[in-house]
Amino acid sequence: MMTRMRSFFIVIATLLFLPLMSGCEDFLNVNNNPNAPGSTNLGLRHKFPAALLSTAIQESDQMNIIGGFWGGYWGTNSDGSNQYYDLKTYNGPSIRNQRDGIPVWEESFNNLLYYELIKSEADEKNDLFYSGAAKIMQGWHFLRLVDFYNNIPFDDALQGTSNPTPSYEDGEQVYRKSIDLISLGIEEVKTSANLSGGREDDILFEGNRVMWARFGNTIKLRALIRQSETGNDSYIQTEIDKIMAEGSGFLSEGETVTVNPGYSSSQPNNFYTKFYRDQGGSTTSVHHYIRPTEFLIEQYQTRNDPRIRQLYIAIDGEFNGVIFGNENTSDPRYHPENTSAFLGPEENGHRPAGIFKSPEQPNILFSSFESLFLQAEAAERGWISESADRLYKSAILESFRQTEIDESLLDEYLNQESVIYQTAPDKIERIIGQKWLALNSISNIEAWNDYRRLGWPEFPNSAASGIGQNERPLRFMYPESERSTNNENASKQGNDEMTVSPVWWDQ
Repeated sequence: MMTRMRSFFIVIATLLFLPLMSGCEDFLNVNNNPNAPGSTNLGLRHKFPAALLSTAIQESDQMNIIGGFWGGYWGTNSDGSNQYYDLKTYNGPSIRNQRDGIPVWEESFNNLLYYELIKSEADEKNDLFYSGAAKIMQGWHFLRLVDFYNNIPFDDALQGTSNPTPSYEDGEQVYRKSIDLISLGIEEVKTSANLSGGREDDILFEGNRVMWARFGNTIKLRALIRQSETGNDSYIQTEIDKIMAEGSGFLSEGETVTVNPGYSSSQPNNFYTKFYRDQGGSTTSVHHYIRPTEFLIEQYQTRNDPRIRQLYIAIDGEFNGVIFGNENTSDPRYHPENTSAFLGPEENGHRPAGIFKSPEQPNILFSSFESLFLQAEAAERGWISESADRLYKSAILESFRQTEIDESLLDEYLNQESVIYQTAPDKIERIIGQKWLALNSISNIEAWNDYRRLGWPEFPNSAASGIGQNERPLRFMYPESERSTNNENASKQGNDEMTVSPVWWDQ
């Protein structure tokens, strides 16, 4: 395990420190670059886990930060009033800045390219497992890119110097092509050779083909749920029927998808060392600045939700939040010592806490409870013939387990008027409310996506100066790296102002 872990970490370091690449840039010729993980120097069993880990790190770091602020979860204490300023003020031009911005485009296309390398080599070797898994992961990243930018290159993407200025395609079309790509990937994985010893380099499922199929189906379900307000009912049901006919189902209880290349105290989890304690055990700057919003604290408290005790540090027995975008640094209520930081093992009697458990904890790529909430919504909408009530309750139970809550508390919690499903005045809103609480700081970006789709929960807007109450972030602007190399095609996509132009499914 230690040898494999060191190998994976060396590979991922190579990946992350290569020059960032996008779908339109003059990509590195990996066959001639000794530092790139091309077929001439690293084999599939090294490129594959490195690519998976890169995806997981992007989700747990970059995506979590964006969604933490824009999904209603996070603000900063008075010491952090100047931190994350662009996210607090929806400053699109600064966010897209090539040097100091947030490179969602660049990192996503970088990951897509690595999966393309894996897919190409797998095709040469006729290895359907690697090619199918790579297609599933490419579908993941293409869907994420549409969620941020709307129209993007798809058919013309990832062609390197042969097509450095790829044409864009409509976001809805890319969504459909991504779903088809995942479907093809599922079929390839299912028909691949079954290795009795498993695949040690598959740091998601160890070569379990059924789990790869369930994972792919659940990614597709998320993409279909995203379209709930578009009027594409016929297309959605057709795709749901295809998933049902395929037969592997969705991620269920106990099937959270995690990535762990062999984290240890000497090579700890990036999420743990970014948001909680560094390798030396000291509190990180992010942990010092980030605080839950007052709105989030209120939502836990009004439901008598026991998860709050495993997520945050109480101040004199009380949980105190902050205001997102608050510029008032003089109010003592928002000083670091008076607000509730994340709880971790050091504050929890050296026991695992709700989110931070140990330096060895895995990255969560797709939680079982998100899958169950997606299924509950699909059932409530009549898309699948399952019990929405059962799925809803199972999702909350899985969240309790993740946050280290005694399961004996579940029934009392579920029977509260503010939680019970059967008598909820709006059952979809009830599902989304609980999904929002469960995804807190685990997959924050999905909260922003649900808010854009449905407007729930109704968390307050940024309090930063110059922000109107109805001025919300709807997308990212195309980055400067793309404008400088493929501006003709990017400009054809129209207005990409952050608070003006929604993505296609945001109706």
